[in-house]
Amino acid sequence: MFEIKAKDMRGRVGVLKTKHGNVKTPALMPVIHPRKQVIDVKKYGADIVITNAYLIYKDDDLKQKAVEEGLHKLINFDGPVMTDSGSFQLSVYGDVDITNKEVIEFQELIGTDIGTSLDIPTAPFVEREKAESDLEITLERAKEAVEFKKEQNIEMLLNSVVQGSTFMDLRQKCASELSKLDADLYPIGAVVPLMESYHYKELVDVVMNSMMNLPDNTARHLMGAGHPMIFALAVAMGCDLFDSAAYILYAEDDRLLSTRGTFKLENLQEMPCSCEVCSKYTPDDLRAMPKEQRRDLIAQHNLYVSFAELRLIRQAIYEGSLMELVEERCRAHPALLDAVRQLANYTEDFEKYDPRSKKSAFFYTGPESLNRSEVLRHQQKLIDMPKKRDLVVLPPTRKPYSKFFSGKLGEFFICGDNNEIDLDNADFMVLDVPFGLIPLDIDELYPLSQSAAPKIRDSESVEFIRDFFEDFAKNYDGVIVQKRVADILNLDLENKFEDEVIYAKDDVKKVKAIADYQFGWGAGEALFKGNIKIEKSKKTGKIRHIYDGKTLIVNMRASDSYLVLSKEGARRLHKAMPYPQNRVVVNEDSEPFALDGKSIFSKFVIECDENIRSNDEVLIVNRDDKLLAYGKSLLSAVEINNFQTGQAIKTRKGFKK
Repeated sequence: MFEIKAKDMRGRVGVLKTKHGNVKTPALMPVIHPRKQVIDVKKYGADIVITNAYLIYKDDDLKQKAVEEGLHKLINFDGPVMTDSGSFQLSVYGDVDITNKEVIEFQELIGTDIGTSLDIPTAPFVEREKAESDLEITLERAKEAVEFKKEQNIEMLLNSVVQGSTFMDLRQKCASELSKLDADLYPIGAVVPLMESYHYKELVDVVMNSMMNLPDNTARHLMGAGHPMIFALAVAMGCDLFDSAAYILYAEDDRLLSTRGTFKLENLQEMPCSCEVCSKYTPDDLRAMPKEQRRDLIAQHNLYVSFAELRLIRQAIYEGSLMELVEERCRAHPALLDAVRQLANYTEDFEKYDPRSKKSAFFYTGPESLNRSEVLRHQQKLIDMPKKRDLVVLPPTRKPYSKFFSGKLGEFFICGDNNEIDLDNADFMVLDVPFGLIPLDIDELYPLSQSAAPKIRDSESVEFIRDFFEDFAKNYDGVIVQKRVADILNLDLENKFEDEVIYAKDDVKKVKAIADYQFGWGAGEALFKGNIKIEKSKKTGKIRHIYDGKTLIVNMRASDSYLVLSKEGARRLHKAMPYPQNRVVVNEDSEPFALDGKSIFSKFVIECDENIRSNDEVLIVNRDDKLLAYGKSLLSAVEINNFQTGQAIKTRKGFKK
């Protein structure tokens, strides 16, 4: 019903399957009013729309046509249609004259693809007692709707809406309880007042506390979100669907949407984009038109802008540059900048979903970039790694650093009182923004080398790397820093290190360090023993293949310098690393397919290493830890454990004899 095709952060490019066709997500569902609609939204990019079943139910003429001809013919849209249940009217007027079961039955009767139970939308910042009372009714009705759907063999997909106002524990409770009901989609409701009042920081908390308790194998819908300036932020948090009448409501008020905010026609001297409307008309042209003609053209512009932004977001997910787009978009308004900074509170959660390697480089766009999962992941790796006795810290140069360091490394100064530095037993690292410190032996790994930051450093980044350096250096007996490092960190050093400091390149040491960083400490010694031979690219000089004699152990991927296992490499890694490290465990039904080298689907996985991230090299084993195959993970561990459909592992080779 829902499959992930590409991912970045919590954002997914997915496919939502319905009776009336598949929808590529993230997707916007324009609101269709069954009586007033004048814009053909499909022409401008809509694959799915939303309309209000309760309004149709209350109008005798519309109700009769919907029952006799079907919903799709009524609104003249042949693609998937979602319907709301009347919850909005309930929130505005306090009551609706339809029961939960009746509205579910009616939505099925008129041919809705995705229907909604009659939840209770609770506005932000209400009294807790009201939020709790409303939530209990919402949960009761959601359970009733799911049971009714099963009893009546209803084919329609069903929404169960997450409520709980701005009480985070109630959002968590609601999402967790709804997850047990096995609904088809999970909208996050009652957030429009937050967006209308620019409470984007609170919106982040509401969405994230809902997301962290919802299953990953279903589509999630941010209800009432229709402004393109927030799409990137919402997608990064895991939202797959948006709905809104903003495109037409703003047009009726002569307002044009953009990713930078909203423009009032009365203030425009130039049109804001290059869409069909903006290319053909000037602001004066629009102002001179009759109201309805002007409204329709502005609505078309609003749709163009909205769908263009979603295409850009999907492309960013494919490339792995979604967070750069989020940071860029959130500079459009101070309240949005608060929101992206609020995301820092959820970095550990994002790290569980973020791919290990991406097609796009890591671009530092400002202090907010310090909170990205790639930074957290690398620093945690450094903290966990076995340490040598002493530490040598070098200044940043061109990347990859190891390629451009040679010979003598300049003047060094001693940090602390230990003058007896053993250079043969020292870790050589480079001071770096935003990663803090980068060991020279692994500096070509993604994103350590595939990253860029401004040469003029902001104070936040300098403070960040100084704090990390000071904490990390405590793990060593002795620390020396090159003079430029002392200058960057503003360290007050007097004792000069008198010995000559030279960095000696060693390819075998390098590949062992990469293996340890990638697969776990000890993997390097296990993989690279014997008569190790390293083959390099004649064109670039980079390591390409590593052998034991004539037996291939691993290849090194050119794009990110991660190691790709061969059969022998998989055997050695499996033998050396303890269960369940680096492993995906499949059931008996899947064993023959794995041995044949066939890809592994999520439904056949019974366990996996919780540290697996998408694009990781993994070992495929059975319950008894017998090595069946090896391959590349397409999902993270949390997603593999959650999904029952779709591919989880792209198998490279099986071990069928």
